[in-house]
Amino acid sequence: MTISTPALDARLLEPLRRAVRGDIVEPGDPRYDEARKVYNAMHDKRPAIVVRAVDAGDAIATVDFARERGLPLAVRGGGHSVPGYGTCDDGVVLDLARLRGVRVDPDGRTARVGGGCTWADVDHATHAFGLATTGGIVSTTGVGGLTTGGGMGHLARRCGLACDNLASVDLVTADGSFVVCTEELHPDLLWAVRGGGGNFGVVTSFAFRLHPVADVLGGPTFYPLDGEVMRRYRELIAESDGRLGALFVLGLGPPVPFLPERRHGRPLCGVVLCWSGPEEEDDRVRARLAGLGPVLGQYVERMPYPLVNTFFDELLPAGLCHYWKGTFSRDLPDGAIDAYVEYAAATPSVESATVIFPVDGACHRVGPRDTAFSYRDARFSTALSPTLATREGCEAHKDWVRAFHRALEPYSAGGGYVNFMDGDDQDRVRANYRGNHARLVELKRRYDPGNLFRLNHNIAP
Repeated sequence: MTISTPALDARLLEPLRRAVRGDIVEPGDPRYDEARKVYNAMHDKRPAIVVRAVDAGDAIATVDFARERGLPLAVRGGGHSVPGYGTCDDGVVLDLARLRGVRVDPDGRTARVGGGCTWADVDHATHAFGLATTGGIVSTTGVGGLTTGGGMGHLARRCGLACDNLASVDLVTADGSFVVCTEELHPDLLWAVRGGGGNFGVVTSFAFRLHPVADVLGGPTFYPLDGEVMRRYRELIAESDGRLGALFVLGLGPPVPFLPERRHGRPLCGVVLCWSGPEEEDDRVRARLAGLGPVLGQYVERMPYPLVNTFFDELLPAGLCHYWKGTFSRDLPDGAIDAYVEYAAATPSVESATVIFPVDGACHRVGPRDTAFSYRDARFSTALSPTLATREGCEAHKDWVRAFHRALEPYSAGGGYVNFMDGDDQDRVRANYRGNHARLVELKRRYDPGNLFRLNHNIAP
């Protein structure tokens, strides 16, 4: 059944048409169904219009239009928001996907990145100069959502979070102002954008600090699903410096050629490696991986850093259905490990991997009040998700992930990473920001008192 969406009065749209250079896509337009799609197929919403911006001027005009007419406003970068915040019903979607330019300054080790870029765009541009910065583990993830939520990735232990590497942003605020935010100009807004999500405006451009990272030793190693493997992994992280990036995954064996077919679809665990240290130490790192447990399958090679950020791409294309929960923890105690193993054994699909991110090292060199991202004492962050091909399948497994999350609560630090939260986690916003929440509320009152930017993990004014 096709659900119709009322069109906005053409007379109301005419001023916006005159003000923007990009496209305005409405219901009935042959491009509409494609324009309203987002990564997570759990969300099938029908906006009144989608504005495909081509520059900051288009963003300003769209923000003004939505505010003046009291319409819901969804801001979409890469479109990966699991709660579906990149779309809305009967409102305005500001799609930044055409703001995709990346300009690298190799001498200054910085990159100016358009607000619609994905991490594939950034990795491609910076790798040409032997440079990189912390980005997402799926290359199609948008830079904007990941960075403003904090920004975890393979290089976090060495380089810090994505938001820690953020030097400045160009921001369109709720009143339509265009603001350049640096440590000297509007530092309060820069502080808020570094972890405060999309609550404070539309970022049309980011400036990142870069690091000398070119080739890495990377790839997955799979082991039997066993608590002893996790305990040895815990020791590996504690004993290794920040050059060792190592995500821990639990789930079902993927259909990859280096894993025996009899292990496909069966419970296992693994480490996704990103060693950015010198090549002469590669054998030592391989030996440490071999020491975690019986190796069921492995693909670990020297490779360009951008390739590491594509390992999950084929497994997690757009169009699947996701529901997420997240936790922070200061350690991986034995009780938590028992819970991980128990619930991972019941993982509902190959795509439903549980991923543990180490967030120590360089992440701890930033204070809890230095950015809006407050969990600087956490050593691990976990993403829990049933990911299925159908909405019905995902709905059927929500109880599994909710029970999994409850089982980890006694060992968690209270809140969670906002980018691992779903739409029913609004009551966790205060806990997610801890001691920074009051300051964020005050800034929200100052810059967005009408809560125009509310389609997010909302910091209400």
